[in-house]
Amino acid sequence: MEVSVFNIKGEDTGRKVTLSENVFGIEPNDHAIYLDVKQYLAAQRQGTAKSKERSEMSGSTRKLGRQKGGGGARRGDINSPVLVGGARVFGPRPRNYSFKLNKKVKALARRSALSYKLQENALMVIEDFNLETPKTKSFIEIVNNLKISDKKVLMVLPGANKNVYLSARNLQRAKVAIASDINTYGVLNAGVMVVTESAVAQIESVLNK
Repeated sequence: MEVSVFNIKGEDTGRKVTLSENVFGIEPNDHAIYLDVKQYLAAQRQGTAKSKERSEMSGSTRKLGRQKGGGGARRGDINSPVLVGGARVFGPRPRNYSFKLNKKVKALARRSALSYKLQENALMVIEDFNLETPKTKSFIEIVNNLKISDKKVLMVLPGANKNVYLSARNLQRAKVAIASDINTYGVLNAGVMVVTESAVAQIESVLNK
């Protein structure tokens, strides 16, 4: 399938780039997307929640009441979970929420997300460009020229570009990513995805393996 190539002034260059059917034109697999997004969000969790349990609380270990005949549940010291203000039972402990996902499933999820973006006409291809100096105003000008200033923008570059990254860093609704590092969550979370010509080739080389 062919997509028009624009320049950073928002003008159609008259050229077209052919996108791989195996990457941008598959039948999306919603379950693979669900698993990949779930794994991504799980990996973002700190997992540092912790509450003191009975053995970690300070307080006398003296048995407060008699074993039987009190008319209530049996209890030992003042840290008993039965009492108000007592210890918590099975409270949260530090843990790692991340889990394993097969590489093929992750690749299928990314191809599915890219296919959704193309189906929704939310994917634009632009000429390779570079900014001479890091300037937020320059990045905003590009976004305005492409008429996507009202949407969340994910700009995908073929490699690290410090000037473009720094120019977009202060913008809440814009994110810059490297072609080899794009993930399913980032693609789906963007309202529109702007990919440079070189980045298209890189994405296809990674996901066509």
